[in-house]
Amino acid sequence: MQFQWLSPWAPHILSVLRILAALTFLTHGTMKLLGWPAPFPFPLNTLTTTAGVLEIVGGALLAVGLFSRPVAFILSGLMAFAYFLGHAGRGFFPVLNGGEPALLFCFVFLFIAAYGPGPLSVDAARGEK
Repeated sequence: MQFQWLSPWAPHILSVLRILAALTFLTHGTMKLLGWPAPFPFPLNTLTTTAGVLEIVGGALLAVGLFSRPVAFILSGLMAFAYFLGHAGRGFFPVLNGGEPALLFCFVFLFIAAYGPGPLSVDAARGEK
């Protein structure tokens, strides 16, 4: 079975992917810095505070689609850093080392940095490709 009927919707589905990934990502930052939707279970330090700021600011910018490519590129790097610093040392397989979210966020954001934010974005409204 082919899914060619989805092809015309691909740009809008990309926008929805960007928005949902960004809002989900943003909650990681609000959890770290604001204790919402649940308290952060680890003590804050310079590294986690910086990550929290990037998650909130970057997540908000990416959710609305403003400066999408550079923001997504920075967030992709943040998640690669988080994966190798916090997860890779616990084993090779992401399903076993707890690194699946970091790995997925990394490559979703890298794709957005390369492809763009989709039509439902401030960047698209401003005429940026």
